[in-house]
Amino acid sequence: MIRIDRQRTPAGLLPKINRVFELSAQKIRSLDTTWRPEDGAPVFTVDGVYRSRGWTEWTQGFQFGAPLLQFDATGDREFLEMGRSHTLERMAAHLTHVGVHDHGFNNVSTYGNLWRLAREGKFEADAWEIRFYALALKVTGAVQATRWTALPEGGFIYSFNGAHSLFVDTIRTLRALALAHVLGHRLLVEQDAPVNLLQRLLQHAHATATYSVYLGKGRDGYDVRGRTAHESLFNPVNGTYRGPSSQQGYSPFSTWTRGLAWAMLGFAEQLEFLDSLDADAMVRAQPDPLYDAACATCDFYIEHGAAADGVPYWDTGAPGLAAMQDWGAGAADPFNHHEPVDSSAAAIAAQGLLRLARVVTARGGDGQRYEQAGLRALATLIDEGGPYLSAAATHQGLLLHSIYHRPNGWDHVPAGSRIPRGESSMWGDYHLLEAALYVKRLAEDGTYYTFFGGRSGGGAPATQK
Repeated sequence: MIRIDRQRTPAGLLPKINRVFELSAQKIRSLDTTWRPEDGAPVFTVDGVYRSRGWTEWTQGFQFGAPLLQFDATGDREFLEMGRSHTLERMAAHLTHVGVHDHGFNNVSTYGNLWRLAREGKFEADAWEIRFYALALKVTGAVQATRWTALPEGGFIYSFNGAHSLFVDTIRTLRALALAHVLGHRLLVEQDAPVNLLQRLLQHAHATATYSVYLGKGRDGYDVRGRTAHESLFNPVNGTYRGPSSQQGYSPFSTWTRGLAWAMLGFAEQLEFLDSLDADAMVRAQPDPLYDAACATCDFYIEHGAAADGVPYWDTGAPGLAAMQDWGAGAADPFNHHEPVDSSAAAIAAQGLLRLARVVTARGGDGQRYEQAGLRALATLIDEGGPYLSAAATHQGLLLHSIYHRPNGWDHVPAGSRIPRGESSMWGDYHLLEAALYVKRLAEDGTYYTFFGGRSGGGAPATQK
C-alpha cells in the first residue's frame, strides 16, 4: 500500500525533474547514434544496451517520441529535429498497419506530439506541415478503428491475437480515435457506410470498463474491486464473453501491474478528453463507467498493487511474493531474489493517478489522495540516490528495473541474480519523461499537457503548486 510520508507538490519535484531531462538528453543521443534501423525497433536493454525483440514494432513510437518530449521540456531544437526527421522517415508504415492494436503508442507519440507542439506554438510550422500531421492522425485513427469485434452492446478494438481478444492496454490506443474525431474524420466501410469514431471510442472504453476491470460485484471468485485482466476472451461469432486470460501476467486471476497501469492512465486521460467534449450529445448521453473504472483501478493500485514507495512488483499474484512477508509495507526491493519489480508500471501509473486527481477535483470530489500517491511514485523513480534513475553514461536506459514479458522469459537476468533487474525499456523511459513533463508543466503553470491539445493557465494541481 502506498504510504504518503509527507505532502509533495509539483514545484517541490522540479529540481529533480530538470535533472531527469539532463540525464535523458545523453541517453537519447546515445541510442540515436548507435541504433541500426535494420535491427527493428529497440525494446529493452541487455547489459545496458538497447536491443530489439521480434513480436510487434510497438515501441518505435517511443523511440522517436522521446526526443519530442525532450524538446518540449528543454526547448533544445536538436531533439525536435531528431524526432521530426525520424517520424517522417520511418513511421509511415505504422499509420496503415492493420495488424496491431498499438496505433496510440506508435503514432500519437510521434505524429500526435508534433501536431500538439505545433498547435501550442512550440516550434514554427506552416499550415501544410500541420495539415500533414493532422492527416496522419486521421489515418491512424480510422485504421485502428477497423479492427473491430461487435458485441450485442457495442464492441471493441481487438488485439493482435485475433478477433476474440480484448487487451486492457488498448485503452491507451483510443487516443488515436479521439484525435481523428477531433480533426473531423470518420471511417468509411462497405457501401460507403460511415462509422463514427467517437462512438467506437466510447464503445471500446465501455467494453474495457465492463470486462477488463473488476468492480467487486461477485463476477468470479477473484473479483476484487479495481484489479484488471490483461486479456478478455470472447466468442467472435456472437460476441459472448468467455472469460479472462493473460499474456504477460502470472495468471488470468492475478493482476499484471503494467496492464493495471495502462488502465489507470487510459481511463483518466479519456475522461479528460470526454470532458472537453461536454457539448457533444453522444458524450452527455453516456453513463459513467469510465469514471468508476478509473477510480477503482487507481484505488487498487494504491491499496494492493504497489509497495509503500509507489513501485509495484510485476504481478500481484506472482508466486515469489509469498516468500516476501508484508512486501507492500515497505519500499519495493528490485534486488530481492524472488520477484522483479516493474518500474515502468510505476511511471505509467503515476501519471494516471495525477490526471485522475484533477478529474475527481473538477467533479467536486477530493483528488488529494490520488495526487499525493502519484507524486510519491514519481518522486521515488526520479530520486538520483535511489535505485531507479540511471545516471551512468554507459547505460542507454533512463529508468532501471523495467520488466517486459516475465512468462516468456524475455527479460535479462544478470549474473548472480535469480530475477531480472537493472534494465530499461522504451515504454518505461518514454513514460517517465511523459510524467516528468506533465508535472513540470504543472509546477511552472504552463499549458496543461494533454494528448488532444493543451489549455492555457491549466497549471494548478489538485491541491497546490
